[in-house]
Amino acid sequence: MKKKAAVCALALTLAVLTSCGDSSSSSENKKNETPETDRETIYQVSLLQGLTLGDYNGSISVKELKQKGDTGIGIFEGVNGELIMVDGTVYRAKADGSIETAPDDETIPFANVTFFDSDEKQDISDISSIADLKKLLDEKVEKLGKNQFYMVRVDGTFKKMHARSELKQEKPYKPLAEALKTDQREFSWDNIEGTVVALYCPEYMKDLNAAGWHLHFVSKDKAYGGHVLELDVDKAELKIDCTQGFNMQLPDTEMFPTLDLTKDQSEDIKKVETKD
Repeated sequence: MKKKAAVCALALTLAVLTSCGDSSSSSENKKNETPETDRETIYQVSLLQGLTLGDYNGSISVKELKQKGDTGIGIFEGVNGELIMVDGTVYRAKADGSIETAPDDETIPFANVTFFDSDEKQDISDISSIADLKKLLDEKVEKLGKNQFYMVRVDGTFKKMHARSELKQEKPYKPLAEALKTDQREFSWDNIEGTVVALYCPEYMKDLNAAGWHLHFVSKDKAYGGHVLELDVDKAELKIDCTQGFNMQLPDTEMFPTLDLTKDQSEDIKKVETKD
């Protein structure tokens, strides 16, 4: 008889140390929510380090993930495309850069989502690289508090968008950096409208996720997208959601309990996060 696995969860809530700006838009968004809805928490499925070691087994469904947030990023079981959640819909950027809406029964090995409430917004233009965008975002983080979590939306027109996705992997799974050497696919689009969803994790999260910024993109017409490697912003609106709560669900997959998560994976994480 198969033993039912228990779902493990780890929760960490951070104290609010700084103001997150004007919360009027947040209050408006919260009017129709039930008291049980937690809008001030980043919900994480597994560890990025588990994914990079090759645990691509899904542990939560798309339907369940949508109960945890309406905005976020992640990946699908078997590394079958990049996940972008915008306005409560979960999209898959496939290996050819095209977009499809993910079915509710699709499973997910790794993701970060939250209910997005804009605490601060700003019009931006002529941001010619991902490094320049990250610099601007880092300045915001320094002002608002670098020990909090941030989910960011950048909605607008991009002179250039360079992104990647990857081919679906088959078992036995290889470590992610190894798989991407042969199975990563890159694509670029010029003068494209769409949304960048960006997650910021504080430095102390480096053993649970990638510290700093992680960006995904979906076009306005929901035709193209992927993990952002480079960009050039023409004109856009930047919205920032400061989040003080963090909740992580550990997967009940067969592989996860045996992973050596003490191994330093900083170089592998750098390889899978950037184009270098």
